Amino acid sequence: MDNHGLNYSRWQLGAKRLLDILAAGILIIIISPVWLLIVLWIRRDSPGPAIFKQTRVGLGGQPYTIYKFRTMVQNAEQITKTKLENVKDLDNFVFQEKGDSRITRSGRFLRKTSLDELPQLINVLIGNMSLVGPRPEIPEIVKHYTLKQYKRLNMPPGITGLAQVNGRGDLTLGETMDYDLQYVRDWSLWRDIEILWETVVVVFTGKGAY
Repeated sequence: MDNHGLNYSRWQLGAKRLLDILAAGILIIIISPVWLLIVLWIRRDSPGPAIFKQTRVGLGGQPYTIYKFRTMVQNAEQITKTKLENVKDLDNFVFQEKGDSRITRSGRFLRKTSLDELPQLINVLIGNMSLVGPRPEIPEIVKHYTLKQYKRLNMPPGITGLAQVNGRGDLTLGETMDYDLQYVRDWSLWRDIEILWETVVVVFTGKGAY
């Protein structure tokens, strides 16, 4: 993993990667029965595949395919892209809204409990994501980045991060960006561990999950 000019030593980044591999591997083994039940529920609840795949932008601006459990109707991605093409103020743009009619019945539960994120453990094992990092962003947003905002791509995107433990879906895109830049600037392995613990607390409360 290249540190892209930041003040992280190789052993620090190596320790982060080791934590990712060990934790993701163990979690996949433990949750495999739950994974199967979720797949069956999604397929029974609405038409379409159980796994949602989408292009995101990762470390150094490299595109990759992210995996999630599908929580919306099949054409939801195109609707989001249309909204982004017409938005005038990206800083105040909000991805998730309360009462979004595109979310399926199973999807509401999966989002509330963050179980829809579980397939991203595969991304962590592959190496294009980390357990903790900046929000995985879509290319339609990245193409509008300023030079300062590109710095958030100096760390691999994470399943969770500062934004997720400080508001999740309640945050605007600008607020999320600020948290991501803070994470990249002040990163440490100990901070990753703290964020993982804070994530457990946030998931149990369900705050900001729509």
